[in-house]
Amino acid sequence: MGIFAYDFMIRALLGALITGAAAPAIGVYLVQRRLSLIGDGLGHVALTGVGLGLLLHRSPVIMAVLAAAAGAVIIELVRERGRTSGDIALSMLFYGGISGGVVLVNLSDAQSSRSLVTYLFGSPLTTSRQDLSVMLILGVAVLAVALLLRPWLFAVCHDEEYARVSGLPVRTLNLILAITTAVTVTVAMRAVGLLLVSALMVVPVATAQQMTRGFRATMLTAIGLGLLVSGGGVWLSTAIDTGPGATVVLLAIAGFFAVTVGVAALRAARGARHRPEPAALDDVASDAHAGA
Repeated sequence: MGIFAYDFMIRALLGALITGAAAPAIGVYLVQRRLSLIGDGLGHVALTGVGLGLLLHRSPVIMAVLAAAAGAVIIELVRERGRTSGDIALSMLFYGGISGGVVLVNLSDAQSSRSLVTYLFGSPLTTSRQDLSVMLILGVAVLAVALLLRPWLFAVCHDEEYARVSGLPVRTLNLILAITTAVTVTVAMRAVGLLLVSALMVVPVATAQQMTRGFRATMLTAIGLGLLVSGGGVWLSTAIDTGPGATVVLLAIAGFFAVTVGVAALRAARGARHRPEPAALDDVASDAHAGA
């Protein structure tokens, strides 16, 4: 039977497509700022929110959004004031976030191992109608910020000092980008998991950069690639019976290497086409010798 035969498969596919569009849309700004790993750090902080939600019997998604947003604001303010390096701040997010999440999940009355695996590595097949509605609302919000604020966010990411001199509200834009990144992490939590979300933010962007020129073209191509690998990953996981989140990420990485090899081969072919033939070089040398 096909992938559209069951409602849960349709919800899984739609959730993956929402994630596939939202993650690269915000990831292109993170790559521009060389903050590709911040998604991992916020994913770990979001796990603390998940654990807190399970412990207090609140919505894990809502609590994850609040925890990740708070972590994003803190890391942005620390980075802005320069009190510590970005690497140290990210490490604090990595270790403190995941440790707090594991402890809180273990203290809750939920099934600890099952809950951790579901949120760490994704479980799109268990996406409910309510989960899908939340993902859709948050995904649309992320795309709206990424597309509508593109000129200003690009200016800040490309040259923060120039943007400040130009009169742009740099701090506000940085906080918007940080909070939107946190929301994106939460959107992707169900589809690919908190440990793999950064890959879907970065890999399609890195692939698109090899094929396009210009920020706008890179963003749109990355979104298209994100949709392709997300939908294709869910379909492939059902065909070969593998984890959907991991399959999506592996498909994205495979696409990156395929494009890398293809671009390298194309450049080599173009170089060989424009390289003078050995015989032609001999003729030029003979003519030069005769003229002398």
